[in-house]
Amino acid sequence: MKSNNAINLTCIIDDDPVFVFGAKRIMEMAEFCNNFLVFQNGEEALTNLKPIVLSGESVPDVILLDLNMPIMDGWEFLDNFIKLETKRKILIYIVSSSIDPADIIKAKSYKGLNNFIVKPITREVLSEIMRDAVKH
Repeated sequence: MKSNNAINLTCIIDDDPVFVFGAKRIMEMAEFCNNFLVFQNGEEALTNLKPIVLSGESVPDVILLDLNMPIMDGWEFLDNFIKLETKRKILIYIVSSSIDPADIIKAKSYKGLNNFIVKPITREVLSEIMRDAVKH
């Protein structure tokens, strides 16, 4: 499904296959983006995204990042990813089922993070992300 929006590639980093399926489905229905990259944990995402980001080719426009994952959680991924030099701005959103105020406060301390979204992803949330993408 090709659309002429500001978002070509969305990266989903989440170990929950039900969330990934649902997120992709609602994004397809909303014609949110053209393509997806999906990783099941932060380590897998970092290993695969690092060369892409450093080359500047096919860089995701948006990253939807879960916090609680095995191997490398979302915080560890973020700590490593924000150190990479990117040629263009990547919008990063934490998407979590956590409603712990400490997580939300911690998220606000990250300079490269756009927002903290409580699951599930809705069309309204996608519209907000789209508005952010158009600004960049």
